[in-house]
Formats: sequence, C-alpha cells, structure tokens
Amino acid sequence: MKVLIRGAGVAGLTLAHELAARGADVTVVEKRGEIAGNASWQAGGMLAPWCERESAEEAVLTLGRGAADWWDAALPGHVCRRGTLVLAPARDTGEFDRFGRRTSGFRQLDAGEIATLEPALAGRFGRGLFFAGEAHLDPRKALLALRDKLLGVGVRIEFGHRSGYADVEVDCTGIADRRSELRGVRGEMLVLQTAEISLARPVRLLHPRIPVYVVPRSANLFMVGATMIECDAAGPITARSTMELLGAAYALHPAFGEAELVETGVGVRPAFADNLPRVERDGRNIRINGLYRHGFLLAPAMAGQAADMILGNPAAKEFALEAHR
Repeated sequence: MKVLIRGAGVAGLTLAHELAARGADVTVVEKRGEIAGNASWQAGGMLAPWCERESAEEAVLTLGRGAADWWDAALPGHVCRRGTLVLAPARDTGEFDRFGRRTSGFRQLDAGEIATLEPALAGRFGRGLFFAGEAHLDPRKALLALRDKLLGVGVRIEFGHRSGYADVEVDCTGIADRRSELRGVRGEMLVLQTAEISLARPVRLLHPRIPVYVVPRSANLFMVGATMIECDAAGPITARSTMELLGAAYALHPAFGEAELVETGVGVRPAFADNLPRVERDGRNIRINGLYRHGFLLAPAMAGQAADMILGNPAAKEFALEAHR
C-alpha cells in the first residue's frame, strides 16, 4: 500500500508513524522548506484531556486520554507525566469553581499542598486543582524526533510539491485545506527565559477573559499561551496580546516581570463548527482536519482511525463518524 501524506505537522507525522508501523509504504510531502513554522510548531504540547473538557465536548476526553501513552511509546523519554496545576487569583474564585464543575480527574489543593507541588508558587494561591493523570511534551523536540524516527524506518519526507501515483492520498494540511466549513482560530504565544523561577509542570491560570497556561521547557524557558482569536490571518503577534500574556505570567509569579522575551509566535489552528476533528474519505482521498487547539492531544487517535480506514478495517469509517456525532 503506497500512501502519500500532504502536510508534516503533527497530524501528518503521527499518521505516517501509524502507517509505517503497520507496513505501509509512506511518503510525506511538506510545502514548507522544513518541519517548522506551522501551527504544530507553535503549540503548547499539553496532553491534558481532563482540563480541556472544561470547554470541549466529551469526545475530546474520550479520544485524548490515550495520547500520553501513544507519545511515550512512539518517543520514549519525551513525555513528562507530572500532571497539570490549575490556579486562579483570589478575585477570580468564580472561574475556579466553574472550572471544577466542568471537569473531572482532579483533586483539590490548599495553599500548603500547592507549595509542596510547586515551591516557587508558595504563598501565592490559596486553592488549586491538580490533574495528576495529565502530561506534556515539547512540541518542537517531538516533531523533530518523530521526523528522525520516520526517516530511520524508511518513510520518505520531501519538501515542496510532489506528484505521482499513490494508492491513497491523505490531506493533513490544516488551515491550508481551504474548505468552506473550516475556520481559522489564531493562537498567539510567548517564550520567556528566566532562571528566577522553576516549574515542574504546566500551570493554567484562570481568568474570565484571557485564561492562559505557562508550560516549562528546558534551558529555563517557559511557553506562555495562548490567545484564541477567530481569525485565519497569521502575521505577527499583536501588542495587546503581548501585554495580556505578559500580564498573566506576571500574575502567576512576579519573577516573570524580569524574564527575557526570547520569542513570539502565531499559529492558525483549523476548526470545524463543533471544534471537533474529522477523518473523512472520498474514494482514494482522505482528510484529517479540524484538530483546533488539540493537535498533540488528538492526533494519535485521528491517526489510528485513518490508518484503520486506509488499511481496510471495515468498521473504521463508521467508528470515525460515530465519535463525532
């Protein structure tokens, strides 16, 4: 079975991994000159299905709860399983209570337990929610490691445009697949660097208008994101978003006020009206799209469904549709 995958973001590379593991002959084509710069490259890398349930359908939890295991098996050593900590300023206790009502899989923490979990935040917050079953990874390291693994098992990754026969072609191009029912959701992020604070896990800081997350990475780096703006324009980050994200980081800990701003980024995430992904087939053409803000969380499940569909599981199409009703 020869399969051509268009798009080397997280959807395309996870599908290539699934297909190669099952014996398919796979070629991935990426129109960019490198595996960088797309929405996947700008992602937070949080594998947090229970937290995402706060604003997402049950399908996101159902399909995403196996993501950490998939990434751990595919790329041993890249997944950090230290959970997610959710906090809110004292003035936003209403948001904190609402988040707890809409989610599950957590235990409540008091100020002392927060300090034990994250010593840098001692004395700053009186209540927290700890989602111990969640995880995170560095998206950029994961994408590059997945690329290297695929090349090592014979998957071809080509840049530019390629034509030629394949038994199946799969479109994983995200927002570049300009179907009318897709919309763009712009996410903006910052990367800060400081040695004055250390965090062991992603921290979500709730706010009624701009809830944000701070994700620790190596070399004293912290990714702060992300806005959700109904817009399909890329372009540079806005001054307003920069100030809001910096303000949120400062609210989490004043040490971020002295951090170096080493990077800003914008990614446009593809979404359908229900914010749920789809695997669709039209003859020998298949599409995986609409991963919205859940790329690394839901790509493994979507890749598994698409691989079943491509390689002849007769129930695959029915399952893929049933999961998103």
